[in-house]
Amino acid sequence: MGFKSSIWKITYRILLMVVTIFGGTYFYISQDSTLLPILMGFVLVSQTIELIRFNTKTNEKLTRFFDAIQYSDFSSSFTGDHKLGRSYFELNQSLNKVIAEFKKTRLEKEEQMLFLQVILQHIQTGIISYDKTGRVGLVNNAAKQLLKIPQFKNIDDLSRLSDELLHQVLKLKPGQGNSIKINPQIHLTIRSTELKIAGKKLTLLSLQNINAELKQNELEAWQNLTKVLRHEIMNSIAPIATLANSLRTVLNEDVHEQNGEMYMEKEGHEDLTIGLETIENRSKGLINFVQVYRDYTSIPAPDFKDLQVQDLIEDVLTLLREELFLDHIEIKTAIHPSELRLTADKEQIQMILINLIKNAREAVSQSENKSIIIEAGIGLDQYKYIQVTD
Repeated sequence: MGFKSSIWKITYRILLMVVTIFGGTYFYISQDSTLLPILMGFVLVSQTIELIRFNTKTNEKLTRFFDAIQYSDFSSSFTGDHKLGRSYFELNQSLNKVIAEFKKTRLEKEEQMLFLQVILQHIQTGIISYDKTGRVGLVNNAAKQLLKIPQFKNIDDLSRLSDELLHQVLKLKPGQGNSIKINPQIHLTIRSTELKIAGKKLTLLSLQNINAELKQNELEAWQNLTKVLRHEIMNSIAPIATLANSLRTVLNEDVHEQNGEMYMEKEGHEDLTIGLETIENRSKGLINFVQVYRDYTSIPAPDFKDLQVQDLIEDVLTLLREELFLDHIEIKTAIHPSELRLTADKEQIQMILINLIKNAREAVSQSENKSIIIEAGIGLDQYKYIQVTD
């Protein structure tokens, strides 16, 4: 409104000057008079001075306004020339409103910046920013506590903590991350981000000590390993103990004294031989299993051999038959073709079958139909399979 009024005031003054010029010319030509045109000339000079003064005042006001915006001097106000007319009053109001809006926007940005700075100082992740010369701009409290580097002014100061850390940081590309162990207490994860502020490229680093998390994961890994070992050992020891007790029964029933010498029936001898071989093989497999798991970071490599599926299943059933008999569980086997062979690690595949059969035993122990079916064969995709069904 003020600007439009100012334009109208300028236009109005120019029109008055035009009227004065035409009036003076008219009186000079038609009335043959010189006095009146001279008077009107003085009026024209006065109008010209007024127009120049009006325009200069407006320009000065606008110049002061733009300087205030440029140098963020929002303490300026435009109220000292209301006597120059309503147009200047409206212009002052418009300029003051713009200044107030700029001031409000600046205060909001300052509050947001302060809020972000408070957040950065309170988060647990270390934050560091530096420019292309290496000069450090921002270092939050978490980074100071983590790095413990006094007078941290340049990114090269990271070498005080670790030369390798500085090397890893400098080779990181925007968006990349890495981890490095500094000492037994500090294991850092680092991520790099590039941003541009006021035309300057900055690199923003985030650092976090994951040593506690790694120790927790390591403890959980040990606990999981212990569970696996306990589970597998118990799955083998329990049937071994049951089988050993069954073999003692065989000795008591099938060994007889005749003419001062001890004799064993042929059937009992065969049962004893098979049982002892089964105990020996499962014990060896258990020992090997524990040995390869002594270091939880090692993954046991399979020892592949050509195996007959019929013998593989019979060995497992010999170990578990006594337990299954005590629970009145019937085992059915179906192998097609009967001479089916496969390439596998015998000890590992036996452990898998022991686990599957024991799970099936637990599943059917409370049911009326206490039977477990073990099938082996070749599927439609020509892959060999062994399936335990309860």
